[in-house]
Amino acid sequence: MASLLDALDRERLLKDPAAAALVPKGEPPHVSLLRLCDAGLLAGGLSVGYGVRPDELVGPLTAAMGGAARRLKVVDVRERPALELHVEAGDVTERWEVEDVSALVHNLNDLYRDAADVRAVAVLGEWEDALQLLCVERRALGRLLRQPFFAPLNARGLQDLASSR
Repeated sequence: MASLLDALDRERLLKDPAAAALVPKGEPPHVSLLRLCDAGLLAGGLSVGYGVRPDELVGPLTAAMGGAARRLKVVDVRERPALELHVEAGDVTERWEVEDVSALVHNLNDLYRDAADVRAVAVLGEWEDALQLLCVERRALGRLLRQPFFAPLNARGLQDLASSR
């Protein structure tokens, strides 16, 4: 397990080196990553309960993304026929149909594709009835995607972000 914790520490994603105590011996590293995120031990990690709507998550998620994402404004929310967010980011105004958190993550990653100061959002997977998200510095994204423990559900989109740098 040291390799997972060492890699997270090198990327400055591990908040507390004592996190090793939470990781059972022999547990697959990608599962340990979910466990650490849920425990609040990953810098940029968010554990999102299943009942949280995308419009409720925008503020905490954009704060974790940092940079220009902190200035995103939701100017309107429509619920019918599907949840739709009207957002403003600088001089860009968009309407997003977001049926779930993964769709919100996709739209945010796409909107800030070229913003070097905004962290990319990885959807790590589900753990303890919550979706685990990790906001990652773009300069570290390529290295993390090569790690065997880092297998986010949105890996393809993240690979595109890493290669567009």
